[in-house]
Amino acid sequence: MKKPHTLRDQWFAAALTGPHGLRAAFKDAGHPLDAETIRISTGFPSRGAGRGNKQTIGQCWDQARIKDNICQIYISPVLADPLKVLGVLVHELVHAAVGCQHGHKAPFKRAATALGLTGKMTSTTESPELVERLAVLAERLGPYPHAALDLTGRKKQTTRMIKTECEPCGYIARLSRKAIDEHGAPICPSCMDQMTADVVNG
Repeated sequence: MKKPHTLRDQWFAAALTGPHGLRAAFKDAGHPLDAETIRISTGFPSRGAGRGNKQTIGQCWDQARIKDNICQIYISPVLADPLKVLGVLVHELVHAAVGCQHGHKAPFKRAATALGLTGKMTSTTESPELVERLAVLAERLGPYPHAALDLTGRKKQTTRMIKTECEPCGYIARLSRKAIDEHGAPICPSCMDQMTADVVNG
């Protein structure tokens, strides 16, 4: 029997390799991961770590922001289900493949859709086909060596201004949680579309 991984970074590194690994999946989808090395870790994102159902659960920093030019990805420690972890990892790897400068716009959407991610691009879900592929990968990897971190019970910051963004044009505005709860997200003055509050994936 294969010895299970004891380190999360090793588990993530193994998720990239082999015939069912994510590098192969990205190559099959026509969006290869060109970076020879990608560092993947469990850790809090730079923003939105604990917002209940709206929390940020993954973040990708491309090599342009890193001194040694190696892309870094962080998966939130609140996640422990291997299929969900792998689904978030696919989302963040799409950022790595197309470049973080594109955000969740057209280049990201094309690659994400090709990989089997569906729904709103800022908070994608996995298609049945992708779930099936990730289940095979999770079986090969063995248990995810991590226990979920419970953030409930922490004192909430009530004065923080919430970022809202217009997906088509990128217009950003900040307003209070109370204003969003009472009136909803604002309308973009440029596109006249309703803006999105609380980006979930990075």
